Amino acid sequence: MQALETFLQSPFLSQPMWLWLVFVAVVISLLTFDLGVLHKDEKEIGVTESLWLSAGYITAGLLFGAWVWWMLGAQSGIEYYTGFLIEKSLSMDNVFVIAMIFGFFAIPRQYQHRVLFWGILGVIVMRAIMIGLGAALVTQFSWVLYVFGGFLVLTGIKMLWFADKQPDLENNPVLKLLRKIMRVTPTLHGKAFFVKQPHPQTGQAVLWATPLFLALCLVEIADLIFAVDSVPAIFAITTDPFIVYTSNIFAILGLRALYFALAAMIHRFAYLKYALALVLVFIGGKIFLVNFIGKTPPALSLSVTLGLIAGGVVYSMWKTRGMPATLPTQS
Repeated sequence: MQALETFLQSPFLSQPMWLWLVFVAVVISLLTFDLGVLHKDEKEIGVTESLWLSAGYITAGLLFGAWVWWMLGAQSGIEYYTGFLIEKSLSMDNVFVIAMIFGFFAIPRQYQHRVLFWGILGVIVMRAIMIGLGAALVTQFSWVLYVFGGFLVLTGIKMLWFADKQPDLENNPVLKLLRKIMRVTPTLHGKAFFVKQPHPQTGQAVLWATPLFLALCLVEIADLIFAVDSVPAIFAITTDPFIVYTSNIFAILGLRALYFALAAMIHRFAYLKYALALVLVFIGGKIFLVNFIGKTPPALSLSVTLGLIAGGVVYSMWKTRGMPATLPTQS
């Protein structure tokens, strides 16, 4: 018993091990209930169900933030909520890109949740690696925060400049590479990522990837690109790996549900990208201003972030009122 208590109280990435175990248990429980109970069968997720599921994930994230506030104090709680809000907002952009990917490959809605399920698992692993590396760098080299800050400012400016540009999936270098190194079937084969088919020259049965697998690869690449923005943004708010990782994961856990709720109306958030760009510039700029005006209070950071994002949403909804959906049609 003493050994167990010592293990639970032992520090791991800035916090006692038992805090991490509570977080892991909550995440596993949510995923098990969602994927093992609510959606164990292949079916299309409707907008109403998606909205309820999104609300459930957001509530879980907010409640976990309240627990962090209670256990670690007000500053940690505010930092968690700021990170949660930033990541949740950035995931809106991710939803738009995912919708384009599904439209490009003509993935039916009943198979989209399968891609998103494996995508979420990939996100959890990739974010853990990136945040672990980021925490190690910040701990060893404090100047890395200035690199993060400069990167965020430049990224925000780039987002402002290219906000109205759309990705060219046909000429995507990753997609070209995958098609070059893998055998890919011309059409979908149900929910399968891989199928065995005869080789065109030998006639021997060999493994082929399907367009569903290509869609999964591009979804994972899209998240990796978005993580390059969001992870430094949260490190600019706090260097506590526990706050960084938990706020990240709780924000993206509901991405699967959020997609089905927002894919049909993402055009209504057309101007949110500009607000997100300003958020990144603000957060990155804070790092450089700390030597002149001191550290920005967490409550002020949260207020400015919330104000910019809320302004972007309200302005988008007002400017796009009555506008029909413009996303690629999906079969």
